[in-house]
Amino acid sequence: MSIFRNTVWFVKGLQEYTKSGYEAAAKHFAPADLDVNLSGRSFMITGANSGIGKATAQEIANRGGIVHLVCRNKGRAEAAKEQIVEQSKNQNVHVHIVDMSSARQVWEFAQSFSQNNGLHVLINNAGCMVNDRELTEEGLEKNFATNTLGTYILTTALMPALKKAEDPRVVTVSSGGMLTHKLNVDDLQFEKGTFDGTMAYAQNKRQQVILTERWASQHKEIHFSSMHPGWADTPAVQSSMPSFHAKMQSRLRTEAMGADTVVWLAVSQAAVKQPSGLFFQDRKAVATHLPLACSRSSPQEEEKLQAVLEELALKFKP
Repeated sequence: MSIFRNTVWFVKGLQEYTKSGYEAAAKHFAPADLDVNLSGRSFMITGANSGIGKATAQEIANRGGIVHLVCRNKGRAEAAKEQIVEQSKNQNVHVHIVDMSSARQVWEFAQSFSQNNGLHVLINNAGCMVNDRELTEEGLEKNFATNTLGTYILTTALMPALKKAEDPRVVTVSSGGMLTHKLNVDDLQFEKGTFDGTMAYAQNKRQQVILTERWASQHKEIHFSSMHPGWADTPAVQSSMPSFHAKMQSRLRTEAMGADTVVWLAVSQAAVKQPSGLFFQDRKAVATHLPLACSRSSPQEEEKLQAVLEELALKFKP
């Protein structure tokens, strides 16, 4: 991470990613964009038992959508479902227990789901920031396994089901933190040098944005987008970045503010009028690189990323 990139990003964040940044942007939102009836449309949300994922699920359930919560912890998932149903009066909320860091589990779930359910919208929200280098049971670095490979497998495995649906969409919750990093395709699992969980997370989020762009160019039938929710006060931020949370707490967005653009991308007609593959912040497409940041990767590097992920994914396919 260059000092220049990091400084520019933090100043930008103080202006745009905070609660006041959202409030300024929201003055220009069209309220009618979210005035929709989602009855009959099916939405899958990963990491949906708390934070932005749960807030997104609640908004979709409130509008009558069929909601599939994909979560790792059964107790917390069932508690989230109960709260969502109670508030929305929508009984069409379903829990699926999947560990997104397990490539084989993700494959098995996606294959089983596709055989038994239709799907209109996939929202890739699940993520983690593990601050010490940790390997999964499959021998993969945990941040990479969850944020990048798990997202890759779930999305690609569900594409045939999505292509059968009307107005199919994939929304990936990335992070503005990716602006501080250039893709490093030669060390995807952080085996070289000193491990830094924040840097690993930013790399993963850069990878998600690149994958969104590539999928958009390769699968025209589906509308793809990625987004930055801003700096939101979520359980994940509290646990993974305690010092940042302590310093910034009064300026952080609510979970609902963080979820707003996710919901807008998933349900509004205004969103699909935008080109596929873009990166959004507060309902607007924004640049994926800071000015003068030298963070662009070559087409060859981006192609290699997708090829490596495909090879790894097939290794764990049942």
